Amino acid sequence: MLCVGYGHATRVSAFARHLLNLSDGEGQLVVYIVSSAPERVFADSIECGARYRFAEIDPVIVQPLAYRVDRRKSVEVLKKFLDKKDELLERERRWLLEVRAHCVLSDAAFLGCLAARAAGLPSILITNFSFDSVYSYLSTPLLDDAASPILAEHHLQINAPDGHRPSIFDVMADDPISPAELAPLVAQIQEGYRCAQLLVRLPGHIPMPSFFASPPLPSAAWVDVATRRLKEDILVSLSAPIAGAELVPAAGKGTPRAVLQAPLVVRAPRAAVHTPEGRARFLESIGVPRDMHGARVLVVSFGGQVFKRPASSRGSSRASSRSASREDIAGLLSTPRGQVVKDAQAGAAASAVNGLPVPPLLGPSSRLGMPTSRLATPNHIYIPGAPPASKPLASPAYEGATLVPPVAFSMVPPTPPLGGCAFEFGDDGEEYAGPRLLPDDTWIAVVCGVSRAQWSGDGQSGREGAHGEDELPPNFFVAPRDVYMPDLTAVGDVLLGKLGYGTVSECVDACTPFVYVSRPLFVEEHGLRRLLDEDGVGVELAREAYEAGEWAGSVAVAYARGRLAKERKMRDMRAGVGVGQREAEVRALAQDVVEWVGEWRG
Repeated sequence: MLCVGYGHATRVSAFARHLLNLSDGEGQLVVYIVSSAPERVFADSIECGARYRFAEIDPVIVQPLAYRVDRRKSVEVLKKFLDKKDELLERERRWLLEVRAHCVLSDAAFLGCLAARAAGLPSILITNFSFDSVYSYLSTPLLDDAASPILAEHHLQINAPDGHRPSIFDVMADDPISPAELAPLVAQIQEGYRCAQLLVRLPGHIPMPSFFASPPLPSAAWVDVATRRLKEDILVSLSAPIAGAELVPAAGKGTPRAVLQAPLVVRAPRAAVHTPEGRARFLESIGVPRDMHGARVLVVSFGGQVFKRPASSRGSSRASSRSASREDIAGLLSTPRGQVVKDAQAGAAASAVNGLPVPPLLGPSSRLGMPTSRLATPNHIYIPGAPPASKPLASPAYEGATLVPPVAFSMVPPTPPLGGCAFEFGDDGEEYAGPRLLPDDTWIAVVCGVSRAQWSGDGQSGREGAHGEDELPPNFFVAPRDVYMPDLTAVGDVLLGKLGYGTVSECVDACTPFVYVSRPLFVEEHGLRRLLDEDGVGVELAREAYEAGEWAGSVAVAYARGRLAKERKMRDMRAGVGVGQREAEVRALAQDVVEWVGEWRG
């Protein structure tokens, strides 16, 4: 059987590896991956025998910054893609017939489903969201405003060469798109998804209106404007059993539609990193000195962004408290559902959470230690003392994978507030004078996704070889670009990044607490936040605090909340408890998919 997969990199890599180890009675499966992402992104599955083909198969959401969305440009990109949809569809139809594909899996490119129908093939949607919901949400009245007091105030201090004082608002004004403009565009996306006969629904899902009759679009109606969270009836629908749910009929005639609830599809870390010796070897391999192997590890993973050290000289990026710190931690403590507690008493003394000292925080109302140099441009965010970072690329092949000769499947990818007050520390009442990236000197940070040249510097380690503006702050290290992220996530005590399926799933699997900066215009985020609330630990870091380099408080709170579960996970992995459980679950899912295709073919 030949399966063509159009899909999200980490999910395709995890699922394709299991498909490649199966047989359908005609021999080993062959898997093609069709994507506009670089081939190196799929290194894991290609190493296992998958074949790669580059092709434009979906539009993209335009993000000028890691957590910003440009609504208007995103719509223009979608319009241009739809204008050439028929041409792209015919190209894919011919190719599917040329390679004699038997099935198309799409995550979550609607063009793949359309192409399968045009070629007379079954198609399977394997995802936790769909792009009809994503584009529909661009009409939300919620504004992804850049009115960060920190960002706006300090950005305006920089003059452009022509004398114009640029504003972040000039660069990234956020205006809702008219529902009337979006409706016909979204309808074309839904038309593609309705060609899929099977939905394999992944954890962290949001409503799928192209499969389920309720709730319908527009997706903006799913979110409460006041709380910026999914409405209660939407949450109830997400928890409802699949059996008995009313499904939207498939386009055309054929097999009745069906839905499978998938387990967590995730790349597994290697067993060795859970042992003290394996952890030490891993840290040494990414340039962390031996005398720091016992430190707590913050993994910094912000795909697609570049961080630069401000040109102005500043003091240390962190400071050690010599006595208990006073702070307001409203907004950090959560209810069982993970909702932020808004009514915490202002100015309450909170020297520890679960026995762990909580470092002081800067709230939006405080201006102590705020950076005085530029914090943002259309393409860069500047953070005091922050290291370079960009979108993580390829990972080395999963060492536990079995290499097999190729057979044939096909897959299509998508492109896919800290409350606070001034504080004191030290017997002399010395005020804190700068941002704090790390809680204290017992922590190190490992930044993902920069180039090998940045990692090597002048032929030295990422920490020692960097100079000038790219110099790393104390206790910061840059991971090799090809680091295997599941291993790094497993070694990490906390991860800082944006909510995406790959990162969230790997944090949940490794019991690694997640500190995230919200992307308010990504409706997918609501499902991923729910997954963290139910199966992991998530702490939201206000954009203002992130931009100011004020990470330490949220990192400490996340560590405190997740420490016991993380320690238990490490003990279980060392003892062999539950090892291979997720692998077995995904392998069973892959077998179910192959059997479904066999039944469809008759």
